[in-house]
Amino acid sequence: METLHERVRLQWSLRALILAAVLAALAYGATVLLDWLPQVPLVVGAFTVVAVLGVAHAFAHYRRWRFDLESDALYLVRGVVTHVDTAVPYVRVQHVDTQRTPLDRALGISRVVVYTAGSRGADVTIPGLTVERARTLRNELRELAVDAEPDDAV
Repeated sequence: METLHERVRLQWSLRALILAAVLAALAYGATVLLDWLPQVPLVVGAFTVVAVLGVAHAFAHYRRWRFDLESDALYLVRGVVTHVDTAVPYVRVQHVDTQRTPLDRALGISRVVVYTAGSRGADVTIPGLTVERARTLRNELRELAVDAEPDDAV
């Protein structure tokens, strides 16, 4: 099974710190609105708890995230609290994209999105890949999906 690039931990950690800052600002606003005196300790405490939990989650999430291209399907293993094992048969793949958010570009990483036939929300994303690995994976998945078409018994 293949792992994600380590820079995705930084991306997930930055998201956690941004969330912590937003929640701390909301906590500060609430203390001012409610006229509570211990404003600074509450804000610092809220930021610290959310930041530590968020960064710990990012590291645990990174350790668990794996994917593999098998002969019949793309397999993904992920999740911290809830472990999710997913198999995406190549015959169900409709198309594959690479995507890069501004933060992805700043960190030099990319993601592959696999769009599947079937129910809404069945698409899968593989984050935290090098740009070259994302392109290679996209092309591999596209070829595997094309090769799987004759096997479709519908």
